[in-house]
Amino acid sequence: MKRLNLFAALLASLASSGCMEDTGGSGSVVTFSAIPDDNRSGLQARYDLVAQALTEALGVRFVYQPSTDYEASVEAFKNGDILLGWFGGVSGVHARLAVSGAHAIAQGRVDPQFVSYFIAHKDLGLDYAEAFPAALRGKTFSFGSRGSTSGRLMPQFYLMQETGQSPEEFFGHPSQFTTGHDQTALQVQAGSISAGALNFKTYERMVAEGTLDPEVCRHIWTTPPYADYNWTAHPALDQLHGEGFVKRLQNALVALADPAVLKALDRTEGLIPAGDEDYAAIEATMRQTGLLR
Repeated sequence: MKRLNLFAALLASLASSGCMEDTGGSGSVVTFSAIPDDNRSGLQARYDLVAQALTEALGVRFVYQPSTDYEASVEAFKNGDILLGWFGGVSGVHARLAVSGAHAIAQGRVDPQFVSYFIAHKDLGLDYAEAFPAALRGKTFSFGSRGSTSGRLMPQFYLMQETGQSPEEFFGHPSQFTTGHDQTALQVQAGSISAGALNFKTYERMVAEGTLDPEVCRHIWTTPPYADYNWTAHPALDQLHGEGFVKRLQNALVALADPAVLKALDRTEGLIPAGDEDYAAIEATMRQTGLLR
C-alpha cells in the first residue's frame, strides 16, 4: 500500500510537471535524458534529432533534458523528472534499482559485446598487445567518470583480474577520473597523463575525425567484452500514455533507421531489444568491486 501511495504521488507530481505538459492535442511530453559521457557541447543537437524521430513515430512529443553528470541522470529518473534514459550499464542498474518496475528496453547492436580500450602516450613506447600491459605499473593513469561502465567499472575489474591488485596498488597513486571518454583521450594525447581507459567507440570516432593521432595516443590493450549502454523506461510511461506504451516505445527505438538519428546515438549499426537480464553480470561486478552495496 505504501508503494502504491508513493507511485500515486509521483503520478500526481508528473501531472503538474513538464513530463505531462499539454502539447495542443499531441499528448503529454515524454522528457528523456542521456548520460553526458562524451562531447558534452554536442549532446543537445544530437538528442534533439532522437526526440524528433520518436515524436514522429509515436505521436507523443519527446523532449531531451540535459544532465550535468551520470548521478544527475539517475536522480532525475528516480524523481520522475525524466521517464526515459540512455544509460550506461552502471547507471542503468542504479536507475532500475531506484525505481521499481523500470526496465531496460533497447540497446545498440554492439552493446551486448562492448569493450574498453586502454590507451597510452607514445612516450611510454608501448604498442598494441593481446596481453595486459603490465608496463603501465607505476605510471600516471586516469579512468573516465566515476560512474562509467566502459571508462571505470570494467577497466578496473579487468585490471584487478589481470594483476591481482587494486588500481591504487598497481599505479601507485589514488585513482584519477576525468569528466568523459573524450577528455581521457585528450589528456593522454596531451601528455597530461601517461595512460587511461575509455569507451572503444569514442576512441575510434575521435581517430576517424582527426581529433586523435593514434601514433601519439596509442591503443595498447582491449578488455574482454561485456554488456553496456541501454534505454531504460520508467513505469509511469504506461500509466500516463496507456498500457502497452513502453512496448510501442521499444518497437520505435528498434525500428530507428535514419542514418542521421543513428549517428546521433553513436549507434550507426542500429538498436535491438534489451532486457534487465542482459545487465545481471554488470550488477554482479558492481557488487564485487564495491561500487554497489
